[in-house]
Amino acid sequence: MTIPDKLRLLVETYEPIADPLERMALVVESGGHPGTLLPEAKRNEETRIRGCVSAAWISGELHEGASHFRCAADSPLVQGLLACLCSFFSGLPASEVAASDEDPLATLGLTRNLSPTRQNGLRHARERIREIARSLA
Repeated sequence: MTIPDKLRLLVETYEPIADPLERMALVVESGGHPGTLLPEAKRNEETRIRGCVSAAWISGELHEGASHFRCAADSPLVQGLLACLCSFFSGLPASEVAASDEDPLATLGLTRNLSPTRQNGLRHARERIREIARSLA
């Protein structure tokens, strides 16, 4: 699967939910998905996202040629948004993730109503994902 394929699937999943607040609620609900949750032991300064107001962490590794990302945050909203990003970019070749400037949250219209500080933190999270992907490629 490629980034455009994943984006199309993500849009198809959320498109039936017209209300942006309902979309956000669904994203926040899915933030605790065990597949994307970073264990407490890996939440350290190395995995911490700089530029994020909330305490938040992202880690990544390579499995069978594909990158996989995990995250944690002290805010349920941030956790949900990070989990969406980690799920979106996981399973793809690290080189494809490293080269991507895709913002799936913006495509879904989820960043529109966020404060500038939250938007900035999410920008830093996407940069961190690309940085991890570059180191894995």
